[in-house]
Amino acid sequence: MNSTNSTILPVILAGGSGTRLWPLSRALYPKQLIRLVDRHTMLQNTILRLDGLADVGRPMVICNDEYRFMVAEQLRQIEIEPHAIILEPVGRNTAPALAVAAMLAMENGADPVLLILPADHHVQIPENFRQVVQEGVKHALDGRLITFGIVPQSPETGYGYIKMGEPLEQSKGGGAAVTIAAFVEKPDLETAKSYVATKAYCWNSGMFLFRASTVLQALETFAPDIVAACRRAVERGTADLDFFRLDKKTFSSCPGNSIDYAVMEKTDRGAMIPLEAGWNDLGSWEALWQVGEKDGMNNVVKGDVVLHDVEDSYLHAEDRLLAAVGLKDHIVVETSDAVMISPRDRVQDVKGLVDRLKAQQREETRSHKRSYRPWGTVDLLVTGARFQVNRITVNPGGELSLQKHFNRSEHWIVVRGSALVTRADEQFVLKEDSSTYISAGVAHRLENPGKIPLELIEVQTGGYIGEDDITRLEDIYGRHKDGDR
Repeated sequence: MNSTNSTILPVILAGGSGTRLWPLSRALYPKQLIRLVDRHTMLQNTILRLDGLADVGRPMVICNDEYRFMVAEQLRQIEIEPHAIILEPVGRNTAPALAVAAMLAMENGADPVLLILPADHHVQIPENFRQVVQEGVKHALDGRLITFGIVPQSPETGYGYIKMGEPLEQSKGGGAAVTIAAFVEKPDLETAKSYVATKAYCWNSGMFLFRASTVLQALETFAPDIVAACRRAVERGTADLDFFRLDKKTFSSCPGNSIDYAVMEKTDRGAMIPLEAGWNDLGSWEALWQVGEKDGMNNVVKGDVVLHDVEDSYLHAEDRLLAAVGLKDHIVVETSDAVMISPRDRVQDVKGLVDRLKAQQREETRSHKRSYRPWGTVDLLVTGARFQVNRITVNPGGELSLQKHFNRSEHWIVVRGSALVTRADEQFVLKEDSSTYISAGVAHRLENPGKIPLELIEVQTGGYIGEDDITRLEDIYGRHKDGDR
């Protein structure tokens, strides 16, 4: 990808929790950060499908503060240096996010075309997608606010629709862009069938293309309170390592609204380009069954799965053997701490299931047993009264913060690699099959000086073993002095 002087600046929206894909998608590990279709995550694929698009710059990613290190690591894995990673302290929908993106994109006198892409979409024919984006650039340079409408393949009730108007004057020579006659809400089934039958409606994809100055001017016209709050949040924002952190107080005061409601439904500069590229927002397990590779019994199978007399089903195993007999039209998803089973025609109700779990304050809605840190991962193995056992993996060159705990002690046993340990005033190296003990109240740090991942077993003991029992003394990742390590 090219420099920031490129015509197109991709803006990747990487927020959202994807509750309909529970138990795989969790509040702290949402669907856009998961490998759902192939070896890349949804976020990575969103960026990789831009390869081959002319004059495109490095991406700007907007995400929740809690996802920042996972986002940065996933970009590093595909060798992408971002234009910026913008951290939202709270979610305020797409209009404030795009106001911030436009302001930051226009620094130093630039005025690129912003290509707005949610990070949780699947596109089966990326060359068609790139062709339509290229078609849209000329209209964006002409001051149009472009959205991409998905040519419907079925009468879906889970999407909003856009009614096509007349061809744009510039498109009458063979282009596809049309004016927007109307935005319509998610319809019932009979209405959706009528929309598809007329061939005058497209699904609302949530993807956009416009100049930074054009969308900012439109927001100033139709939503000046959003622009004012976002401008203050940017002016008071701070650089944080590789991230730009919006000011929490001022951004929290910003009204929440979508770019559709705030601008696109009000402007006379809006236009739509129909897109046929095998698009799917993967908003449910049924959608994953639809796009997945089927076996001879029309099943989509992921992981360690053994089947007998099972057909037309989706079965996903994360942590152990999943065996099934006699199922038809079902979804079965297994993770280390939960199993979800649903008929395929009831998967939209998974959100209601998650709502019930949230009401019970179940941790399974927030995180997996594996949690991600800027330096590696922590896998919860066993927990009980006054103890917890974790497997800790530290990436080469990674280091935990210098920290201490007041209510727990820790035993570390190295099973792979080497560990550089700081304990109070001493520093020493642990090799494989060696161990150490950290008493409560003692300052300590763990580092991986080697070239392979460091793996160790940690046994925590004490009256309280919550992750908030931490005082962080030093941290190379710029994290706060309390919270997880």
